[in-house]
Amino acid sequence: MDQTSSIPESEIQQKLKWLMLFRILFSTLLLGSTIMLQLGDSPPPLRPPLIILYGLIAFIFLLSVLYAVGIYRFKRLHLTAYVQIVIDTVIVTIILYVTGNYSSIFSFLYLVVIIYASILISTRGTLAIAAICSIQFGIMIDLEYYGVILPFGSEDLILASAPSWNQVIYKILITMTACFAVAFLSSFLSDQVRRTRRELKIMEEHVQRVGKMAAIGEMAAGLAHEIKNPLASLTGSVQLLREDIRYDPDHDRLMRIVLREADRLSSLVTNFLLYARPPAGKVEAMELEKVIVETAELFEKDPNYGGRITATRSVQSGIWISMDPLHLRQILWNLLTNAAEAIEGEGKVHIDLQNNSNKQVYVKISDNGCGMSEEDIKYIFNPFFTTKATGTGLGLSIVHRILEAYDALLDVKSELNKGTTFILQFKQLEQPT
Repeated sequence: MDQTSSIPESEIQQKLKWLMLFRILFSTLLLGSTIMLQLGDSPPPLRPPLIILYGLIAFIFLLSVLYAVGIYRFKRLHLTAYVQIVIDTVIVTIILYVTGNYSSIFSFLYLVVIIYASILISTRGTLAIAAICSIQFGIMIDLEYYGVILPFGSEDLILASAPSWNQVIYKILITMTACFAVAFLSSFLSDQVRRTRRELKIMEEHVQRVGKMAAIGEMAAGLAHEIKNPLASLTGSVQLLREDIRYDPDHDRLMRIVLREADRLSSLVTNFLLYARPPAGKVEAMELEKVIVETAELFEKDPNYGGRITATRSVQSGIWISMDPLHLRQILWNLLTNAAEAIEGEGKVHIDLQNNSNKQVYVKISDNGCGMSEEDIKYIFNPFFTTKATGTGLGLSIVHRILEAYDALLDVKSELNKGTTFILQFKQLEQPT
């Protein structure tokens, strides 16, 4: 998967603005150095290298204006970033051509292009840019060696001798190695920065949700108890009246409505109390693969979803965590039913289990349902918030509160009309012996 797709358009846009500013500064520096060179050596005013440099500077300024005008109109900013970077490699090649080809001191500009390419595009894209730089440089040096092109100003240079074939090969190999080494290193560092930013953002959102839920939970616990006790008295009184008074169809229908709604309210209060004060679980070491497979099999056999929802799994064995198995099954079941309810008609739900080198375990539950807007995602974990026609809006809040007790994280990624992915993050436990 292309990693640039995970970078928000607004962030790409901001980075492209900085890149345009960098181009303008570079062009200004190049213009100033060219003018100083012309004044210092007093060359003829129409000297070809200077004419090309002036034209190149004007072209860069023109490109910067076009980019600035079009940045708010371009719809595919990722593709725009690729196009701009490729054009920059061509500009660098022209600069090398007019400043001495083989003997030019500006070959390091290829590395500069590769470094900022790693900030804007994916690792594969950065390696492609490194390959483009290497190919352009290699062709240019080969053409100079075979006499097809001559470096500008060679008549004024004092050269001991033309470079040998071994020197040409060595120069090309060194430049290619530098390009790919910088591409690998800068892409690795950029990926680390992106990953760290995403993790910090998830942690920040988690802390904010925990603080909000803790405040609501304290108030909710007392409120739930105060509601539950009189509600039980009300239900008992209605049942006694129903048994003692003379049977009347209309009165009996009304009493059944009262009892039914009282039961529904009691269930709601019970769930609210579960959200406010989740019960302490019996923590034990367990293998995630086993629990996921068992829960998924039960889900597939559920009459409400079986046949309509296709459930697939991609799980690794030997991944252990410390948690109450009942709590984990409840969490997985809630997320699976949420995924199924987000799908109209037939659809797919996929469970993915993986870990990383930092001893973090990720369980991803994805669906191809209706998805959610960015505005809905902000409130999805709030109590009583729901996007469904029916439902209490407590399911995800309860899941979040249970995970909080185990220092686990819950994140969500969604796109309207494309689907939703819930991501559970646990600390990995060493496999018991």
